[in-house]
Amino acid sequence: MTEYGRGPGSEPWHPEDPLYGDQGWGGQQAAHGQGQYGDQQQSYPQDPYAQQYQNHQQYPQQPYDQQQQYGQQPQQNHQQQYGAPQQDPYAQQQGAQPQYNGGWDTGQQTAMPYGAEPQDPYAQQPGGYDATQDYYGTPEAYPPPQPPGRREAAPEQQQHQQHQQQEQHQQQPSTDWDPDEPQEETHPFFTGADDPAGREPRDGDEDPDDDGSRASRRGSKTKKKKSRSGCACLVVSVVLLGGLGGVSYVGYTFWKKQFGAPADFAGTGSGEVEVEIPEGSLGYDIANILRKKGVIKSSDAFVAAQNDNPKGKLLQAGVYLLKKEMSAASAIDLMLDPKSQNAFVIPEGTRNVKVYEMIDKRLELKEGTTAKVAKTKAESLGLPDWADDNPDVKDPLEGFLYPAAYPVPKGSKPEDALQRMVARANKEYENVDLEATAKKYNLDGPWQVLTVASLVQAEGLTHDDFRKMAEVVYNRLEPDNTITNRKLEFDSAFNYLKNQSKITIGSKEIRTNPDPYNTYYHKGLPPGPISNPGMDAIKASLNPTTNGWMFFISLDGKKTDFTKTVEEHEKLNEKWKEQQGLG
Repeated sequence: MTEYGRGPGSEPWHPEDPLYGDQGWGGQQAAHGQGQYGDQQQSYPQDPYAQQYQNHQQYPQQPYDQQQQYGQQPQQNHQQQYGAPQQDPYAQQQGAQPQYNGGWDTGQQTAMPYGAEPQDPYAQQPGGYDATQDYYGTPEAYPPPQPPGRREAAPEQQQHQQHQQQEQHQQQPSTDWDPDEPQEETHPFFTGADDPAGREPRDGDEDPDDDGSRASRRGSKTKKKKSRSGCACLVVSVVLLGGLGGVSYVGYTFWKKQFGAPADFAGTGSGEVEVEIPEGSLGYDIANILRKKGVIKSSDAFVAAQNDNPKGKLLQAGVYLLKKEMSAASAIDLMLDPKSQNAFVIPEGTRNVKVYEMIDKRLELKEGTTAKVAKTKAESLGLPDWADDNPDVKDPLEGFLYPAAYPVPKGSKPEDALQRMVARANKEYENVDLEATAKKYNLDGPWQVLTVASLVQAEGLTHDDFRKMAEVVYNRLEPDNTITNRKLEFDSAFNYLKNQSKITIGSKEIRTNPDPYNTYYHKGLPPGPISNPGMDAIKASLNPTTNGWMFFISLDGKKTDFTKTVEEHEKLNEKWKEQQGLG
């Protein structure tokens, strides 16, 4: 029962109902407002929600059935309810009975004339109600609800409905539904053009185009639906197979990338290629450089080979001579071989003039090119602030071309190599306290400490020699030194100014040359370093011995003898003259 007892239940309306009377069956005006689907007004004899609820309980319908129920049937019911005749296009053309709309019939579909004897709609159907018992004999009551399978109106009612529909259509044509226009259909590919709702007719449903032969109609529809269903299945199968193939390809690619062996060349390669590995390069950094140069095929293969090789982590920065299209394992082996390293190596104690010649040769430049660049661009190569700008200094870069291995590839510029060497020297010198050493030994800053280290590097032979040699330098620089009168008297400084490496130097020449670098002529240190000392000599200059060494001499060029007194030194000097045939 609904709010006012007008639901599809079995109880009839009662006269005491406030809405009973002109607003019921015989009324020409609805109780409230206009209907939802058109300009005509709608009454409330039927509860649409109760009807829909019963439909879902008894015969669940498809979405398209509901669309027909709310889009087409309410208007037809409304027109039939008030007795206004409306022409049924399907009934005129085909002579067919009204089609079941998918819901329970509550009596609104067929209006019963007043005074007429009620007809039993179930009398012609097997299993219906007893025709002798009329439970709805009052003219005010609704006809009883009818099951979907038994919905067939009596012939008299059909004629009366058709007559009412024709008069209704002539007097007041519908504004929201044109029976002459074809109704909107769903997609014909899956539902079929014969059935706009896309559903299979049930028992009791009637097709407007039914010609009386139910078997022929269902047979033709079945064939069409089967053919269209076959096409739909084919399309769905193709889509599924394509999707399965795409997923399989993506999965295989992912598996190959994650678990498959990385791409790699085979063999030891051919040709020759020079590769520079910068400082701080690790596994993938090195691999990417080699891959871009065409040495290896993939970075993953190189990193895997490096991890498999026990010495793979020992790869260092430098320049290597490798081959094109090498396997990752063979590239690792060749890089670990010292013969493949094509680095530009500066030995400890090398003078700048020698370094310039080496760079010209490496870059295949005209002799003197690098020396000219060093002279004109020295201030722009990154020298530290404490570098002395004394005009007596022969080469401001002396002592700053740090002895080490550098990548100097062919085609590069000489200033690039020089700048790299100066940067390395600055880095190494920052790790030691040159300033503290200068204060400790009364030197004029780090510049003179570096000069001491260059003298130690040039005169010493071993690490022990370096420390003793540094003590000799500091002892001779003492203000109270009356043995040498604060003169160093190092042959290495004189050879530097002469750009030579002689062991035997004439006394007259060495005592009379006034060059600032001649320590036999001038007291104290030379104006600047005389070579590029290594870190061993630098550390020895920071931590010399304290045994009182004042003199040194090497009799065979392999060993250095140190003495503290002039007498001990003169004995060794006479012995050396005899060996040289100068006695």
